[in-house]
Amino acid sequence: MDLLVNEIVERFYALLWPMIRVSAFLLAAPFFSLRAVTVRIRVLLAALLTLMVYPLTEWPIIEPFSAPGLREMFNQVLIGTIMGTLLQIVNGALVVGGQAVSTSMGLGMANMVDPNMGNVPVISQFFLILSTMMFMGLGGHVLVITLLLESFKALPIGEMVSADMLMRVLLQWSSMMFLGAVLLALPIMVCLLFVNIGIGVITRAAPALNIFAVGFPAMILAGMVLLATSMTSIGFRIQWLWTQSFDVVGQALGVT
Repeated sequence: MDLLVNEIVERFYALLWPMIRVSAFLLAAPFFSLRAVTVRIRVLLAALLTLMVYPLTEWPIIEPFSAPGLREMFNQVLIGTIMGTLLQIVNGALVVGGQAVSTSMGLGMANMVDPNMGNVPVISQFFLILSTMMFMGLGGHVLVITLLLESFKALPIGEMVSADMLMRVLLQWSSMMFLGAVLLALPIMVCLLFVNIGIGVITRAAPALNIFAVGFPAMILAGMVLLATSMTSIGFRIQWLWTQSFDVVGQALGVT
């Protein structure tokens, strides 16, 4: 009986560490962190992924309430959270880019309630929906799970983790939140700037013209036309951002 209890305890300790990394990743990663994915689904998915990875290697037995156990718990939470955050930065870039486009179009006050991002402009919400569909279309959910499973080979449990290296990769990639937003929004913003200049010239030529009655509808119409005509290039840019994010996660883990 004592042997059976000891074996159960050892199996629990062995399953605990990959479970912590997987759970931290699912809390931070895109798509899996959506509020539509309930806690029950996340727990079930984390348990399934842990059982999938369990036979792949030998797991160290570490007492969770000891000093090495607390250090290992911190390491696993750090690795999982950084992996998810590296991918989540793409959604942040889309929100910032959509905010810039919405403001240029005159839709800065037209917000929608997003369960994950809070109040976001309608263009940002449109970009997020488009990004989610492209993420699934690219097989992003499969690539994410593959990177997560490969992380246990690249950063084994029980070994020292270079937190400085992971944080440096995170800080370097976080600049893409603004660079990606500029990449998405700048062409549309430049075109809307010229439209705005044209409206200003017309107003100077015809002072009696009500700029509020003509200018705002014209900016919104021009913005919608520009969005419709640039959807192909926006899609390619979003795809490029996701591809780069997968590469960055692989580089952080030493997988690619």
